[in-house]
Amino acid sequence: MNYYAVLDIGGSSIKYALMDEIGGFIRKSSVPTPKTSLGLLLDTVDFIVKDYQKVHALQGLAISMPGAVNVETGYIKGITALPYIHGPNMKELLQERTKLPVEFENDANCAGLAEGWLGAAEAVKDYLVIVIGTGIGGAVVLDKKIRHGKNRFAGEFGYMVMEDYLEKPVGETWSSLAAIGGLITQVAKRKRLDPTTLTGKKVFELAENGDEEVRVEVDKFFKRLAVGIYNLQYVMDPEKILIGGAISSREGFIERINETLHQMKQDQDSLPVQVERCQFGNDSNLIGALYHFLQRQSKETNRERVE
Repeated sequence: MNYYAVLDIGGSSIKYALMDEIGGFIRKSSVPTPKTSLGLLLDTVDFIVKDYQKVHALQGLAISMPGAVNVETGYIKGITALPYIHGPNMKELLQERTKLPVEFENDANCAGLAEGWLGAAEAVKDYLVIVIGTGIGGAVVLDKKIRHGKNRFAGEFGYMVMEDYLEKPVGETWSSLAAIGGLITQVAKRKRLDPTTLTGKKVFELAENGDEEVRVEVDKFFKRLAVGIYNLQYVMDPEKILIGGAISSREGFIERINETLHQMKQDQDSLPVQVERCQFGNDSNLIGALYHFLQRQSKETNRERVE
C-alpha cells in the first residue's frame, strides 16, 4: 500500500490527512492557515510531511488550493484570502521544501474529482459540481476530467450575471444573489441590519420561525439558485448536477431546490432538471486532491515510458 500527505489549504484553516492510495484516511487533523507569510505556510506543510514520514514512507504530497490553479506550470492566479500564494511558483517551492512529488488543484475542482472517483458521480462521466458558500464556485467534469478553460475559470459559476444588468454595467451575479453571503446581504438590507450579525443558519431559523420578510428573501434565494441550475443544465446537459458546501447538508435543502426546479418546467416531457447532494462534505477536497495527484503521476509515468 502507498501512502500520501494530503492537504486542503483554505483561507482560515489547513485540513490535512495521511491517506492511502484507495482514498482511505489513516490520520486527519487541521491547523490555522498562516495569514501573511509564505514562509510560515511552507514551514507548516514541511512539519506535517515530516510528522507523517515518522509513520509511513510517503509517495507524494497532494494539495487542494484556492485560486486559479495552473496544474501544469505551478502558478496560482486570481484573488484569494492568501495573497502570498500568487506570484511564486508554489509547486516548485513545495517540492524543494518537502523533497516529494507535488501536485495541486483548485479546491472546487478537487471536490468535483472526489465525487467522480468515489462519490455521487462515480457511475457517470459528465457532471457538474456546484459549491455553495459565501460565494458560488464549482467544477465542470467531462469524461471524468476537469475542464479548466482557456483562462482557467471554468466552473466559476458564481460570476454568471443574473439580474439588474440593464440598470448597471454588469448587474447582480449568481454569487451576489444565490450564495449564502448573498442571502445574508439581501436579508440584512430588507431588515435594516448589520450583515455581520447574521449567519446562514440564523437566516433560515428566522424564516422557519415565522419572520415573513426573511421568508420572502429565502423564497427568492431558492428561485435564483434554481434559475442558475436550470440554465446550466440546458447549456451543458450533464448526466448529474451535484450540490456541495456546508449548506447542502441542511435538512430539506436539496429537496427544496428540486421542488423549485420542478415548478419551473413548462413541459413535463422537456429535459429533466434536478440536483443531488455531494457525498463527502468536508473531506471532499482531500479526497479529490489525492485523486488528482494519482491521475497526474500516472500520466507522467506513462509519458516517461513512451519517451
